Amino acid sequence: MKCNKVLLMIITIFLLTSCKKSIEPAEQSENPSSFEQIGLLDIGNTGAAEISSYCSKTKKLFVVNNSSGNNKIDVIDFSDPANPVFLTSINVAAYGGLVNSVDVKNGKLAAAIEAVPKTDPGKVVVFETGNYSVVSIITVGSLPDMITYSPDGKFILTADEGEPNSNYSIDPLGTVSIILVNDNYSVTKIDFSSFSSMEAGLVSRGLRKFGPGASFAQDMEPEYITVSEDSRTAWVTLQENNAIARINLITNLITDIYPLGFKNYNLSGNTIDPSDRPLGTLSFNQWPVYGIYMPDGIAVLPAIGNDIPYLFTANEGDAREYSTFTEEMRIGSVALDPVLFPNATTLKLPENLGRLTITRTLGDIDNDNDYDALYSLGARSFSVWNGNTGALVFDSKNELEQKAVMANFYDDDRSDNKGVEPEGIAIGEVGKRMLAFVGMERADAVAIYDVSNPQQPVFLQILATGDAPEGVLFISSKDSPNKRSLLVVSSENDGVIRVYSPSVN
Repeated sequence: MKCNKVLLMIITIFLLTSCKKSIEPAEQSENPSSFEQIGLLDIGNTGAAEISSYCSKTKKLFVVNNSSGNNKIDVIDFSDPANPVFLTSINVAAYGGLVNSVDVKNGKLAAAIEAVPKTDPGKVVVFETGNYSVVSIITVGSLPDMITYSPDGKFILTADEGEPNSNYSIDPLGTVSIILVNDNYSVTKIDFSSFSSMEAGLVSRGLRKFGPGASFAQDMEPEYITVSEDSRTAWVTLQENNAIARINLITNLITDIYPLGFKNYNLSGNTIDPSDRPLGTLSFNQWPVYGIYMPDGIAVLPAIGNDIPYLFTANEGDAREYSTFTEEMRIGSVALDPVLFPNATTLKLPENLGRLTITRTLGDIDNDNDYDALYSLGARSFSVWNGNTGALVFDSKNELEQKAVMANFYDDDRSDNKGVEPEGIAIGEVGKRMLAFVGMERADAVAIYDVSNPQQPVFLQILATGDAPEGVLFISSKDSPNKRSLLVVSSENDGVIRVYSPSVN
C-alpha cells in the first residue's frame, strides 16, 4: 500500500513538472544586431550629462553634471530603464572644482574631482550609493580626468592629466593614482620620470613630447584607463602624447609605454574628406597627410584563447591650446616643401587640404621652416592593439565616417578638423557575442561592432544619440534592473541620457 502511494506521488510530481515546463516560455536570446532606444531623460543643458555609472545594488544611475553654475552628480532612479526618473543631486563643490568622472562598485560611488586651480592636487571622494554619505576623501594627482574601479573592486584608479595652467608657467606631473580600497583607501601616485632616458627612442616610434619647457614626466598626460579582467594590469591612454602606458598593479610600476605611430591617409581604405567647403559637399579621397591616433577612450577585451589582451581605442585626437602655446594651424597657412609637394598650390585650396587643421609640432623634418610632412590630429577610427606589445592589430580605417554618411549622421562642418571624433568606447557581451560600442562626438552617434574575433571586428549597426555623446556605458543583462543588456549614452551638449536595448529572438 505504501509503495503504491509513493509511486503515485512520483507520477504526480513528474506530471506537474512536465506541465509546468510546457507552459513556461522558451528562453529568449538577445539579438546583438538590433539595439533600439527604449528610454530617455533630459537633465539639463550643455555639460549636464557627461559620464554615467550604474549601481546594481540600488538600481541608480549616477551622472556627472557640469552644466553652467552646477558642480554636482545627478542621481537617477534606474529601476525601470524605459522610464528613468531624476531623484536628487550630490553637490561636490565643497571638495574642489568640477567633477570629471564617476564609477561604482559594491555600493560605493567614486568621483574624480579637480582642484581650484586645476594644477593643484585633485581629490577622489567615495560616497555610499544608498544614502550618499561620504566614505572617504583621498588626495590624488592634478586634474583627475577619469576614474575606474578594478573588476575585483580592490583598486580605484585615476588618470591624473596634469594639464598646465593657461600660460604654461605651471605644468604638473601627469600621474596615475592607485587607491587600495581595503587598506583604508591608501593611495600611491606613479609618474613617468623613469622613462625620461628613453625619450629619443620613444619619439622615434611615434610618441609626442612637445610641451614648452616641459620635462618628460610633465609632458605625459594620462587620459583614460582600462583594467584587465584579473585586476593585475592597467592600460592608460596618453592622448596628447599618442601613446598607451601599461601598469603592473601588483608592483605599482609603469612597465611599458607603447608609441602608436601614425596613420597614412594616402592609402586606399584610409581616404578622408578633409574640407568643410563647400559645406555639405563630401568627397573621400587619398591625401598626403598622416593622422595621429591620439586615443581618448580605451577598453580591454578579456583575454581569449591565446592570452593576448586586446585593447580597443577611440582615436579622437586633441590639441593643446593655451595663451602662450597653440598647436593647431591650417595647411593653407603654411609653407610646403616644393620638392615633396610640387602641387602645393592645388593642395592648399580650401576645397582640398587648405582648411585641414594640423599640428605645428611635427613635419618640419629638416628645420628649414617649410613642412616636409603633414600631421592631423586623431585618426577618425577605432583601433585594436596587442596589450602585451602595443602592436596594431586592427584599424577601422574610414568605416566609421562612411557609416555615418550612409546614416545621414555625418557633420561636414568637422571634416577640416577631426571628422566624426570617436571619443568613448565600451565592450560588453550580448547574446554570447562580444560587442564594442564606439561613441562619435561629432556625428552624434554610436557604432556597434561584433568583436568576438578582435582581429576582424564586424560592423552591426549605428545609432543616433544626443548632441555630443561623452559617456558610453554598457550594463550587462546580469546586472541590469530588467535583466536585459543596456547601453546608456550621456551627451554633454544637450544634457540628455538615452537608453538602448537589443530585441529578443
